[in-house]
Amino acid sequence: MKHAPVLLAAVLALLAAGCGSKAEVPTGGRVTVTVSQDFGETRLAPTRGQTASDADTVLDVLERSQFEVRATGATVDEVDGLSSGMEDGKPVQWFPYVNGIAALDGAADRKLYKNDRIWYDHHVTGSKVQAVVGSFPQPFTGGIDGKKYPIRLVCMAPEDRSCDEVEERLKQAGVRGLTRSNLESSPGQVLRVLVGTWKELRKDIAARELEKGPQVSGVFAKPNAAGDQLQLLDADGEVEKTLGPGSGLVAATTFLEQRPTWIISGTDDVGVAAAAAALTEDQLRFHFALAIEAGRGVPLPVSGP
Repeated sequence: MKHAPVLLAAVLALLAAGCGSKAEVPTGGRVTVTVSQDFGETRLAPTRGQTASDADTVLDVLERSQFEVRATGATVDEVDGLSSGMEDGKPVQWFPYVNGIAALDGAADRKLYKNDRIWYDHHVTGSKVQAVVGSFPQPFTGGIDGKKYPIRLVCMAPEDRSCDEVEERLKQAGVRGLTRSNLESSPGQVLRVLVGTWKELRKDIAARELEKGPQVSGVFAKPNAAGDQLQLLDADGEVEKTLGPGSGLVAATTFLEQRPTWIISGTDDVGVAAAAAALTEDQLRFHFALAIEAGRGVPLPVSGP
């Protein structure tokens, strides 16, 4: 028995080595680059494919994508003559997103991974857009910085048909490793997709940020507390129109430093079903968020008259 402590120590060492031996995802690979303005309303050029080396950063790939780029450190000042600064008396800036998640501070040193989607958009400042839906099916298929996070589908409606459709559309888009729950879950180091009417979803601490406006949530739609109305906002955060019964919303937001929470919601079950049906790459492409009015997608923020 005197050898037992030695044997136990050896076993523990092997276990520790096994736990720490998980191979890192290699950097580099085929990625795409989109450059647009006014919250995705206009693209400066068609989306371009690039092969990133293992040392390339977000900024490196942008500068190599046949755009004329002027940058200071990690900050892009100008692309093809479109500059940060003032436009029509309002401050504007270039904002980078990778897989639909803001990457403002890391563009000069953030490495890239296979199938990453880089998106630079030039728009007015003042909102807190930390996550967008227009790179779907990212971040669910590729993750964040090469790391895939657990994906939790949270069905908060009494009926499950819309949640069934969301689950099916996620799977059709290539999303794997999905878990499903009918219980409220807290945001954290997990990608969440919440499905339900706004009256149900507003119980969630991250979803409820939408009621505070885009300066807090980054989403240019503002549901009322009763859940029966959805205000659609312009780029200045002003109300352009208010939707009622049958209206839906597909959006993404963040809470504190947690991973994005996606919201598939509506003013009623009809609106939730319409939002669930819009969860496709074709319908969400290049949109920061999407409202559904009378079965038709309305990109957000709403363009002024």
